[in-house]
Amino acid sequence: MLELLSDPQVILSFLTLAALEIVLGIDNLLFVQIVASRCAPEKQMAARRIGLLLALGTRLLLLASIAWVAGLTTPILTLDWFGAEHAFDLSWRDIILLGGGLFLLAKATTEIHHHIDGSGEGPNKAGRYLTFGAAIFQIAMLDIVFSLDSVITAVGMAQHLSVMVTAVVVAMVVMILAAQPVGEFVDKHPSVKVLCLSFLLLIGMALVGEGLHFHIPKGYLYFAIAFSALVEGINMWAKARRVRRGV
Repeated sequence: MLELLSDPQVILSFLTLAALEIVLGIDNLLFVQIVASRCAPEKQMAARRIGLLLALGTRLLLLASIAWVAGLTTPILTLDWFGAEHAFDLSWRDIILLGGGLFLLAKATTEIHHHIDGSGEGPNKAGRYLTFGAAIFQIAMLDIVFSLDSVITAVGMAQHLSVMVTAVVVAMVVMILAAQPVGEFVDKHPSVKVLCLSFLLLIGMALVGEGLHFHIPKGYLYFAIAFSALVEGINMWAKARRVRRGV
């Protein structure tokens, strides 16, 4: 381990991977926050922390099963309905990404409907809170999808398991520390919550595309997310200035 710490190439790969894992973890953090916000107020923080700890545990388990993860990309079925030149190789990774993407699309759409249609009915109305168990179950299911993408990225970028594990742990610690301030900010600004749900729709569509072998460079997705966040930030700044001026 000490030899690895003295290798500049290993240190560079660790820093790069940790930064990338934090970026990839934003998707996970957004989903955890959206689901946790549907729980009763006194259970929201616990839901966030348990959700992110489950995400960390899932990533570490997948890293410990690298050979199994690699096998998930092996085709289990070939569909050649339109001829051999249009054959489609289906793997377990494709199935997981397709299922996760479709679930994310359905979940984000439902949450947008709930947020807009139920905005005037009062947050404390009986029966409107998501149960703690249901929230953790939903988070755990999507953790598998996000973790699979994260671990495959880690395996492709680093050669040493210890480097991968350390980078993933550091990234998830950052996510756990950011969970409360991010959650409070999203809950305080309804327009930001709708924007986050829109991001989840975008990510869900990207997962479906990946499952169908249509690769969408993540740089495009994150540029769209960053640009939308910048526009929303400008709108919030302009609104704050109008409030200060009493307009």
